[in-house]
Amino acid sequence: MAAAYRCRVGDYNASTAAEKLGHLIAGGASSGFNTHLHKQTTAWEAELETLSTVSVYLSREVPNSRDWSFLFEYDIPRRERRPDVVLLAGDIIFILEFKIGAESFARSDEWQAYSYALDLRDFHAQSAGRTIVPVLIATSAADKVEHQSPPLLISRTLSPGCIVPTLSANAAQVGAVIATMYASIEHDATAVIDSDAWEHSAYRPTPTIIEAAEQLFAGHGVSNISHAFASNLDVTTNEIIRAVQTSQAENRRTICFVTGTPGAGKTLAGLNAVHDPALRKDGRPSAVFLSGNGPLVKIVREALIRDQQRSGLPRGEAARVVRTFIANVHQFLVHYGINEVSIPPHEHAIVFDEAQRAWDAKAVKKKHDIDQSEASLLLQIMERAEGWCTVIALVGGGQEIHQGEAGLEEWGRALSGCTAWWRVMASPELLRGGESVAGHRLFESKPPPTVEVVECSALHLTVSVRSPRARLLSQWVDGLLRNRPVDAAMHRTGPEFPIILTRDLAAARNWLRVRSDAKQRAGLLASSGALRLRSYGLEVSSGFRQGYSYADWFLSGLQDTRSSMWLEVAATEFECQGLELDWTCVCWGEDFVIDPATGVWMCRAFRGAKWQRVGRSELRQFIVNKYRVLLTRARSGMVIWIPNGDSSDSTRDPRLLDATAKYFVDNGLSVF
Repeated sequence: MAAAYRCRVGDYNASTAAEKLGHLIAGGASSGFNTHLHKQTTAWEAELETLSTVSVYLSREVPNSRDWSFLFEYDIPRRERRPDVVLLAGDIIFILEFKIGAESFARSDEWQAYSYALDLRDFHAQSAGRTIVPVLIATSAADKVEHQSPPLLISRTLSPGCIVPTLSANAAQVGAVIATMYASIEHDATAVIDSDAWEHSAYRPTPTIIEAAEQLFAGHGVSNISHAFASNLDVTTNEIIRAVQTSQAENRRTICFVTGTPGAGKTLAGLNAVHDPALRKDGRPSAVFLSGNGPLVKIVREALIRDQQRSGLPRGEAARVVRTFIANVHQFLVHYGINEVSIPPHEHAIVFDEAQRAWDAKAVKKKHDIDQSEASLLLQIMERAEGWCTVIALVGGGQEIHQGEAGLEEWGRALSGCTAWWRVMASPELLRGGESVAGHRLFESKPPPTVEVVECSALHLTVSVRSPRARLLSQWVDGLLRNRPVDAAMHRTGPEFPIILTRDLAAARNWLRVRSDAKQRAGLLASSGALRLRSYGLEVSSGFRQGYSYADWFLSGLQDTRSSMWLEVAATEFECQGLELDWTCVCWGEDFVIDPATGVWMCRAFRGAKWQRVGRSELRQFIVNKYRVLLTRARSGMVIWIPNGDSSDSTRDPRLLDATAKYFVDNGLSVF
């Protein structure tokens, strides 16, 4: 299904309202909305009556409008979202969202209309580069609308392919608002929209990791699905595949380091490469995807099991089928590096997700009584693969969040200790210490003679695929966390990816509920060190987290009180790293606050009954990285809640929290 009904403006009144209504009812029924038809039918009747008048007005005031097209209930693919009416007006797209009987213009309704425009611009091929005008129609509103944006004033600041801020109209104003807006924009007569091509246009939203895993497991590729701003995702995937094929053809040992900003699609590129048809043997992947991120492995596996259960497979069988799709890297290393030290690995190619989080030698010694880091252990295992091997190491910068995580440099040290010859393929960022790897470098000095280094810019992902609306979010966050307010101000994300500040948790929850729905997941996030959030009803202690079902938090819907959508339980950096939500509330803790005297971040730990400053630079960096993770999980927008504190409680000092809130306001956030 594309649109339930489509017609030219000039032909609108050539058919009766009953005929048009029949098309809408049939389209609604085919989409599974039978139980809502009575209420919906009444709304459609009111819409059809309003547009009858609009079509007459436009035909009279804008002669070429007779060739424009109305599309009713256009089904935005894979989103289960339907704007009431899309008007293809020459080279302009109007989105008409009706609120029948409404007497005012709710901000949530304005956002709904605007979000439709964002979805079309970002993911709908025929809408790319077009000017899109969302119009909210509260049919019973008064004629004088104080917050109505003057169309002519807006048009003076338009750039090609922009989205106009949501316009408002009552039922009687719709035609005039459309005609005035259209007349105020400069048009390209050679770029008139083909209504048939537009209706059946390709629609390619970037999937979440869970959505991508479900598609890949079902045998569907996920290449060529990302928005235009992130086209290098396919380039990186193809480069990984070529590296594996070259290693096999030339009997080489290769390690590819893939870098990128948070949300740039490193995990997606790794999953895509592993399950690409070019690397399948006898219908099965010849590579394996490994991750040390336990929650990510557990949640992706659970998502696949539930997906298989929906197809009729018993849960036990579903679990058996999906267990090899994504594996825990620690278990892989224990099997081949400790229990079976003489057996070559089954796979010649592996993807190591979040490779910078591999354990250092001290952590491995404590756990397994072996004096080797996981990076060194993994390279030794892969050297046993007969003939050739390829390791694809996905590296994120500044996201080490736990003691024992060795960081990027450990891979350089591990390579320097190898006796076998390795080819290292890496982006310039990784070799020179760029922003995406938080200044770290693979080799602290020259690479050893047993290593051939090949620079490859295709292995660096520069743009967030988590959200095309926040392409510079990671830079904005980096500026804030580094106390670089000038840089932070340069990278403010703007109204398309709203980021606001509140001191009221109830207001934050309401803000999320307005923007999320059955297909837009919202959730609370908090640092695992923010232990005094307990006083506000949020528990983040390790004991609580270990007993809570975060698979249900990420995967279940509104019918399940364990779901993130209930906004009762906050996920910490450990549960959410590598995953994402559409809308987030970052619940700020007293473990990371601004010192009012210096204006600089303080890193603290709650020990016993009071806060203490963290002295070790390594531990301070872990706290900074926690908040980097939390601030980069959203796909559509986020609210930051900073509590007011309590002057009678020394562990919730209002001075520190007020200074932190002021820091965000000074760097461009508005208070809600």
